Amino acid sequence: MDAREAVILIGHGGVPSDCPKPMVGELKALESARMAKEIATMSPREAELDAKVRHWPRTPQTDPYKSGLERIVGILAERIAPKRLVVAYNEFCHPSLPDAVAQLAREGIERVILLTTMLTPGGSHAEFEIPRLVSELRQRYPQMVVEYAWPYDLSQVADFFASHIDRVKSKTA
Repeated sequence: MDAREAVILIGHGGVPSDCPKPMVGELKALESARMAKEIATMSPREAELDAKVRHWPRTPQTDPYKSGLERIVGILAERIAPKRLVVAYNEFCHPSLPDAVAQLAREGIERVILLTTMLTPGGSHAEFEIPRLVSELRQRYPQMVVEYAWPYDLSQVADFFASHIDRVKSKTA
């Protein structure tokens, strides 16, 4: 992989504990209503609330999910070096996948491989939302190759869990 290529690790994202609950509630209600009507584009109010939540200041105490994902990113970045690794979030955190790809496009990146932390088939984010975004991103950035490295080999996912069980058992034996 050369300097014109990058990997994006997509995490789910979480709401920081100090983010006002009424704001998050309104955001989720607007999203639910939009999804029920099968409308892809956010209303101006939903987009405004989405941006506020995504850009809410965070610390490891207020958003342990983001902090945890960033620790994984640090380890993964070392293992895939010299490949460039950036993080994006499906919801609640910044940057969103479209924002991360837009930044890479501005930097002249020509190929992006997308990974998600969501391992199992059937989830709405990994199986439906991200592929829809990939299609939109390919149209928006025709000069960029956007590859979604999903679904994962379930045998490898099972091997990961089995290995983890063995590590836990060896610690308690």
